[in-house]
Amino acid sequence: MNESENAPTFPSNEHNHVACVRISMETAESVCKARGARLTELRRRVLEIVLDSHRPVGAYAILGALHEDGRNPGPPTVYRSLEFLLDLGLVHRIASLNAFVGCAEPGHAGASQFLICEQCGDAAELNDKNVQTALEEGARSLGFKPSGHTVEIIGTCPNCA
Repeated sequence: MNESENAPTFPSNEHNHVACVRISMETAESVCKARGARLTELRRRVLEIVLDSHRPVGAYAILGALHEDGRNPGPPTVYRSLEFLLDLGLVHRIASLNAFVGCAEPGHAGASQFLICEQCGDAAELNDKNVQTALEEGARSLGFKPSGHTVEIIGTCPNCA
């Protein structure tokens, strides 16, 4: 079992974020290699910015961080990089916040549940198969054919409670 599988849902004060990011970047490289995709320098940097904390980050905040790095990409370039990362399952979009967060389990099926702390802004990915099954069965019982889902739950994380 690797370190990311042992990571707490919400990071504690003892959370080793440097190792967390390192493992996520190594996983991203493996996913790209397996799919024949190219993790360019810009895509890599965009992913690093998203992974910088466990808080969802908006595209314009990513753009600002890139400008601080001395890069000058336009918004379409950032959105293309995010689209690439989304397509590979390396990041998720939190629709209610119009922001992005790193994927806790790259390569899992496209259904996720997110717990978003309204106090500190941290987000945790749940991936509860029972929730996924209940939603899909409920949808199918109405004749709807689901292709995926994202559930966003707002509340208070254990660190803020």
